[in-house]
Amino acid sequence: MSNQFNGVYPNFPRVTQPQHTPAQQATQLGQGAGFMQPSGGYLPPQGQPGQPMQPMQPGQLATAAPSPAAFLEQSYVENILRANRGKIATVYMTFTGQTQEQVFVGYIIGAGRDHIALKDVNSNKTYILLQIYLDYITFDEQITYPFPT
Repeated sequence: MSNQFNGVYPNFPRVTQPQHTPAQQATQLGQGAGFMQPSGGYLPPQGQPGQPMQPMQPGQLATAAPSPAAFLEQSYVENILRANRGKIATVYMTFTGQTQEQVFVGYIIGAGRDHIALKDVNSNKTYILLQIYLDYITFDEQITYPFPT
């Protein structure tokens, strides 16, 4: 199989025909780098710790997991909110079936991939707000934006 971008983009991965039978590839993949099984389970790399891994062979699956630091450096709403924990935010949300926007004002307690935890400034209520309904967020003070601009 040929890649339509071969030759156009010199650093674009090249797609080639496998040179081994599926059984040979499975044996080859089981040595060196880890790989995903058809059942969805991950087989860890084989070999001794501290030894360099073997170079990848044509047709071999790449399985290097991103480092935890890679996730922390991504500019997502939850990461920005975590960097501004304790600050007062105004969160604007529109819920399914409603046309009126709802506004929540409170201290940011935390945030996850799908939610924002907010402590109301006027009451003792704590809200867990689903980000799927989030329109936007405003701050009345300077925020911490931990990513390069």
